Amino acid sequence: WRSPAGGCDCHFHIFGPFGRYPLSPRRSYTPSQPAPVAAYRRVADTLGLDRGIVVQASIHGTDNACTLDAVAELGPGYRAVVVVDATVTDADLRAMDARGARGVRFNIATGGGTPIDELDPIVRRIAPLGWHLQVFTTAQHLAELAPRLGRLPVPLVIDHMGGAQAADGTETAGVRALRRLLDAGRTWVKLSGYRASAGPPYSDVAPLARVLLAAAPERCVWGTDWPHPSMAADVPDDGELFDLLGAWAPEEATRRRVLVDNPAALYGFGAAASGT
Repeated sequence: WRSPAGGCDCHFHIFGPFGRYPLSPRRSYTPSQPAPVAAYRRVADTLGLDRGIVVQASIHGTDNACTLDAVAELGPGYRAVVVVDATVTDADLRAMDARGARGVRFNIATGGGTPIDELDPIVRRIAPLGWHLQVFTTAQHLAELAPRLGRLPVPLVIDHMGGAQAADGTETAGVRALRRLLDAGRTWVKLSGYRASAGPPYSDVAPLARVLLAAAPERCVWGTDWPHPSMAADVPDDGELFDLLGAWAPEEATRRRVLVDNPAALYGFGAAASGT
């Protein structure tokens, strides 16, 4: 199946070329090759996706040039989630907003990102712009952080199904914390869930995905996580990942909500025309 018009890949990365966009010395992994815009376009075209969110890759640190240049190259149907630290200025934030940035990401799961003690001051800075906070964390850390995250004055987006693991079931402390955040009405979750799986064909993720879809169908979005960073083996096929979403959400109305309507609300796209 293919996406309805206006469908959005809400989580992918662009890497390199590394001579133009240097790698951060604090990175937790080194990609074997660049992941350029042209290669991503083939993925989006195959799946029928018109819109997308370029998420700043940890390998480029707080230098968001690669991500923002990719948004400009991809066109008006694309937005960015950037990574900043306490040195960012209000002028910097406004300039990134003008170039399509709509949120800031904190990577707590793999390390090397902005320190967690800078969370609150950065959130206060982005709130006037209407941006959201995106958090990549493990399920254990999410259970610990949830009360703090729930008090923040901006919308919250949780990466990769909250770091939950399918083998642990749907009643763990992390999943319960994620559901409480969803119930509060200001949290969104990304259904890029192959990292929750024991491995291909990723069918073990279905119960978790369906629990989240049932909890907040109006605040679930989906992403490929292309080019599947730090995976040396069993790199997923993006068409198979897209088929998983179709299995989790067999109803056309739910698929449209996840792929079109929810991203339009979260990232500020136009409601109807594709590529806007």
